[in-house]
Amino acid sequence: MARLTIDVDYLARILRRLLDTPSPAGYTDAVARLAGEELAELGIEYELTRRGAIRARMAGRKRQPARSLIAHLDTLGAQVKNLKDNGRLELARVGHWSARFAEGARCTLFTDTGSFRGTILPLKASGHVFNEQIDTQPVGWEHIELRIDALARNARDLARLGIAIGDMVAVDPQPEFLSNGFVVSRHLDDKAGCAVMFSAIKALKEAGEPLPVDTLFLFSISEEVGVGASSVLTHDVASMVIIDNGTTAPGQNSSEFGVTIAMADMTGPFDYHLTRKLIRLCREQDIAFQQDLFRYYRSDSASALEAGDDVRTALITFGIDASHGYERIHMHALRSLAELVTAYATSEIEIPRDAQEAGSLKGFTEQPMVEAHETETLITRDGPQPK
Repeated sequence: MARLTIDVDYLARILRRLLDTPSPAGYTDAVARLAGEELAELGIEYELTRRGAIRARMAGRKRQPARSLIAHLDTLGAQVKNLKDNGRLELARVGHWSARFAEGARCTLFTDTGSFRGTILPLKASGHVFNEQIDTQPVGWEHIELRIDALARNARDLARLGIAIGDMVAVDPQPEFLSNGFVVSRHLDDKAGCAVMFSAIKALKEAGEPLPVDTLFLFSISEEVGVGASSVLTHDVASMVIIDNGTTAPGQNSSEFGVTIAMADMTGPFDYHLTRKLIRLCREQDIAFQQDLFRYYRSDSASALEAGDDVRTALITFGIDASHGYERIHMHALRSLAELVTAYATSEIEIPRDAQEAGSLKGFTEQPMVEAHETETLITRDGPQPK
């Protein structure tokens, strides 16, 4: 099938709507509602789990071996750890991120009686008071506090306002969509992956062609705390492609352009056959890509496999600069990912045996074991050289 056209304007619009909806892990009802309403608008059937993860299914010519793609709606955030005597709030992080990137952030505190705006500040926030100590104080969650924009002089005032230990804090994304295609914002991990899925679904729906096999589009709600895909898969799913952020940084091969295909993360290599199929689809569809390995990274793949799901997994990513901080991506990567998602969803099944949960060796896969053929060489004064 020819490469489908991706509506990049729609991709940017749905990304902005997702970013504008607070969703720290543990406080995701609003974003789950947004996602469900958008799927309904696109004409896609879906269901929510008890906690709000979403399964959307596009029917194929066959039901099995079903495919799935997944991105996560939840983001980093914080919780109230303590009500302080100075009228400020001690925080505990939700997800793995540095207090260095929390300092100075505007945010919303959600309580049972209503929300409050506030700012996360270092304990020593004024140079006029602390002079050089503002530059020498340590970095860490025990060295910052939340100042809410309400009259709160002590812990009693905070309690009177209805604030309690465990209340959730959502950090403002502060998105900027630049005319040159760059997008700068917090929480692009993984709101951008969700936007990619929505734009791919839209393209597939508009193409109007039945898919080779049932394909599930999954939205998890607790990836940032390590349990995202552990309860969202169905038993008919044989493969799962994760859409998440890549790690653009020195020593990595990820890029803010094209698709970055992860070959492994800290939990080990991804499925050999599924990963190489995605690489082949990029080549066939002329989609720019690169390959990378991630050292300090896990995704919805790990939570699914650890939960006992026997599925092939692969990870395709948009390169992101300063992940879990003030993140930056480029629309080129998001469009490229959406193109790859549509190419994968419309491709034929290559391992029919995957329709069975278990079986004999018949139809089982093979990885190459034969010795590679060297090109002919000439022996020169400088050593062996290709002819």
